Amino acid sequence: MSNSINNKLNPITEAIRIQIPRTNEQEHSTPLYLTSSFRFDEAETMRAAFADENDENIYSRFSNPNVDEFIKKMCVLEGAEAGFATATGMAAVFASMFALLKQGDHLICCSSVFGSTHTMVTKFLPRYGIETTFVAANDKDAWEKTVKTNSKMVYLETPTNPQLEIIDLEWAGNFCKQHNLILNVDNCFATPLIQKPIDYGADLIVHSATKWIDGQGRVLGGIVVGKADLIKEIFMFSRNTGPSLSPFNAWVLSKSLETLDVRLQRHCENAMKVALALKQHKNVSRVKYPFLEDHPQYAIAKKQMKAGGGIVCFEVNGGIEKGRRFLNNLKMLSMTANLGDTRSIASHPASTTHSKLSEEERLSVGITPGLIRISVGLEYADDIINDVMQALD
Repeated sequence: MSNSINNKLNPITEAIRIQIPRTNEQEHSTPLYLTSSFRFDEAETMRAAFADENDENIYSRFSNPNVDEFIKKMCVLEGAEAGFATATGMAAVFASMFALLKQGDHLICCSSVFGSTHTMVTKFLPRYGIETTFVAANDKDAWEKTVKTNSKMVYLETPTNPQLEIIDLEWAGNFCKQHNLILNVDNCFATPLIQKPIDYGADLIVHSATKWIDGQGRVLGGIVVGKADLIKEIFMFSRNTGPSLSPFNAWVLSKSLETLDVRLQRHCENAMKVALALKQHKNVSRVKYPFLEDHPQYAIAKKQMKAGGGIVCFEVNGGIEKGRRFLNNLKMLSMTANLGDTRSIASHPASTTHSKLSEEERLSVGITPGLIRISVGLEYADDIINDVMQALD
């Protein structure tokens, strides 16, 4: 079945209107299909389904109507041919690598990645004979020197977590095409409404749907979308290893996509206001936000992103102790292991998301002791700013 219902519609409209076929009840909102398996009327239909000769649902680890609807919406938004949804964002990262890499392959990975991604690449990939080389996000000469005869995939985030470095996707697409490499992009921070890596040559895109896509801190989920032939490999790997998204979580995420556009507009507007306010405070040594003109990759961000996103990073004067004091002084912002929520969240990457990295590894990617990351929520902007300012004071 085509992912498109009307090629004349804006993808945002299309993602809102895509819906699996209604039941005899003619419900307006998609019903939940909370079933582990699906029945067949005859043996031949069941045989054909197991032989992949038809699109019949067999088992919810393989496919489910709610999961299919969520995948179709994400494919439309990203401009992708196909997709597979997973139980978490890390399951999506895992599947995108382990389904396509084998013993003897070489992965080129941006050094600025989420802490769990870094751990998976350094601790688990080597067990299967897969080599990895980390490269600084914007050291193009180093990227070129890293390519080997057994190199197969490039994995990167942009904006990176948590330092908000921006990688030129047009350059990355051309680099991977030149060296015949799979370009695998984590688009979690931007979402497909802010940037579309496929437009620049990405082969795969992964998301932690737990973040902006859900947007309300309710459920876990992940997804990989991209070229149909690669997704087929990921699907066959995942249906047998089992990191599938639950029907209920898929139903929640599908509904969330219907409000993603309006939510992101407010997140981005608030984030810019917070970033500008932070630049004026005496206890802040630096502020990083992609759409601030002093961001090192501001020109690239403006080229490939429609907005700056909802994450702001800044350095508190006084290092780790002052950073912790800032967090303890917050009255409204939450301290929690998430981002992309309606509620603003503050975290200290060095002691939380990237604590498993060595101090040398953290410093090499700009994660300093006083670095604070704020996921800017949907509250009234002045209330967010007032809480941050009083905590800094």
